[in-house]
Amino acid sequence: MEFEEFVRARSHALSRYGLVLTGSADDAADLVQEALLKLSFSWRRVRNKDDPEGYVRTIMARQHVSWWRRRRREHLTAEVPSPVHEDEYELGESWQRLRALPTRRRAVLVLRYYEDLAGGEIAVRLGISQALAL
Repeated sequence: MEFEEFVRARSHALSRYGLVLTGSADDAADLVQEALLKLSFSWRRVRNKDDPEGYVRTIMARQHVSWWRRRRREHLTAEVPSPVHEDEYELGESWQRLRALPTRRRAVLVLRYYEDLAGGEIAVRLGISQALAL
């Protein structure tokens, strides 16, 4: 099969696949075009393989991930955005209260809520009874 035949035969299916990946008909069309362009450079090698369409779909999936990564990167601005919420006071107060606890009680709380361990695991780690770990 020649490249042009492959494009005519499979372009609609590739467009549908692109639409599922991107959620946008315009982005899907761009994705198919870029994937077919990349495929055209390696067509001689790929056409003799068992699954040239699978090869193109892999190109499309990787290209989509690449686009997504580029779009989600942070953009530098001249202004620093204001914080969503200001809880430094509450956090500072929480740390003070946590520091005021006896060492073993503090360790139980940290293992329970920070490490997400169950009472039995905490008891084993700290060498205390399970009742104290609750």
